[in-house]
Amino acid sequence: MKTVKFFDTTLRDGEQSPGVTLIPEEKLAIAKQLEKMRVNVIEAGFPIASDGDFNAVKMVADNIKEIEVAALCRCRKKDIDRAWDALKGAVNPRLHIFIASSPIHLKYKLKMTEDEVLNSAVEAIKYAKQYTDNIEFSAEDAARSDVDFLCRLLNAVIEAGAKVVNIPDTVGYIVPSEFGNLIKTIKENTPLIDQAEISVHCHNDLGLAVANSLAAIENGATQVEVSVNGIGERAGNAALEEIVMALYTRQDYYDMEITQDTTQIARLSKLVSNSTGMSIQPNKAIVGANAFAHESGIHQDGVIKERTTYEIMDAKTIGLEQNKLVLGKHSGRHALKDFLEKYDYELDDKTFNNFFKRFKDLADKKKNVSNADIFALLDNELYDYEKVYELEYISVMTGKGLLPTATIRLLKDDEVIQTAACNGDGPVDAIFQTINELTGMEDIKLMSYKIDAVTEGKDALGESFVAVEIDGKIYTGRSSQTDITEASAIAYLDAINKYLVYNKNNK
Repeated sequence: MKTVKFFDTTLRDGEQSPGVTLIPEEKLAIAKQLEKMRVNVIEAGFPIASDGDFNAVKMVADNIKEIEVAALCRCRKKDIDRAWDALKGAVNPRLHIFIASSPIHLKYKLKMTEDEVLNSAVEAIKYAKQYTDNIEFSAEDAARSDVDFLCRLLNAVIEAGAKVVNIPDTVGYIVPSEFGNLIKTIKENTPLIDQAEISVHCHNDLGLAVANSLAAIENGATQVEVSVNGIGERAGNAALEEIVMALYTRQDYYDMEITQDTTQIARLSKLVSNSTGMSIQPNKAIVGANAFAHESGIHQDGVIKERTTYEIMDAKTIGLEQNKLVLGKHSGRHALKDFLEKYDYELDDKTFNNFFKRFKDLADKKKNVSNADIFALLDNELYDYEKVYELEYISVMTGKGLLPTATIRLLKDDEVIQTAACNGDGPVDAIFQTINELTGMEDIKLMSYKIDAVTEGKDALGESFVAVEIDGKIYTGRSSQTDITEASAIAYLDAINKYLVYNKNNK
């Protein structure tokens, strides 16, 4: 059976989603989960963009050893040099070089002729070959390009040394039948095309990214560029989980073998959602909360009698589990480690010790600890970074006729700083005002605040999510606790800590 390569751009194009800023440690955590899922290539970022992006790409390249790591660069020598400096620690680094090819981009953005674009691309490929033969070339806005020029450009870059040629639908304009014909035309009219892989990168502006990608695969594309949950510029990219499961579920039609570990999908989706602060719509295909839910009596009756009457996929295939976890306050380290091994979690000794303490604290407060509770706690431990501030103590007074007041004590670099108390419009506002005073963060704007119950019942674990704007960038924080005031404080501190880490990395 044939296979298709998955090139994941969550850490590059996905991070370009409005309001998303990932620190290097978050990128590495996502990269490790992508590695577990066995995608073929991870595009870790755009190193020339900032010191922070460079550091993130370098961290991913130095730590991911099973799959390829790519970095984006323009057809400029300084871009290529910078990308290689970040990538060179990878086992199999890939330089991803791009330039626009459509008439509208040439006229208004680049102000270049077709020949100038072609020569620039060829020179960039030849320059990059001093570092590696693993070079991918992208013709930005290929879907709106002149086909004859596009074929001439692709042939020239293949001759120069490109091993992968990418055909992006950069603005999500094309429709499936057109895109399939475009791939077919490229194959028929690019003499050297058999010397390179054909890749596609589809955006979702018309809701057709997945359909266009599948049409391209049917017509000979051997690599598809995707992002987790479909995040990315504007309406996003083709969703990794949707294309994987479409090919997996319809192997009878596509005659394709899926080499990815589909059971990692649910965990990966949740990790990306938590890290970016981008919630997953309930009716989202594959990973939405309702994707395997049934309310209609007719549907429920059918599923009880035979699951496949209304489910074309088994929830377990994407890593969802319905069983409750039989762990509680009497459980020891060994039982918890067995659980982690069962679900393929790898924590170092320090991280495991922190997690075990938090698990025992939760078990003391809850009668029943579920899988969802454990996974929520694990999400807090999946990436570790050097936090400047930690919560040492919190007390909140509120009620009808009382002025909401929060009293908080913080640790800074493991040392206690002074305690402060502030009033607010409500208990959460009082918490945030107090933290602002203790950290000296005055120019901070709250963009989003949410509290969700991880599980059912009055003793449910509360998950707090916070998004703040500082210096024109959005930073997110989250925490899962049984006490929502504590969760809110830790989530707010998490966002501030990420800002401080980002600032440090970009000095």
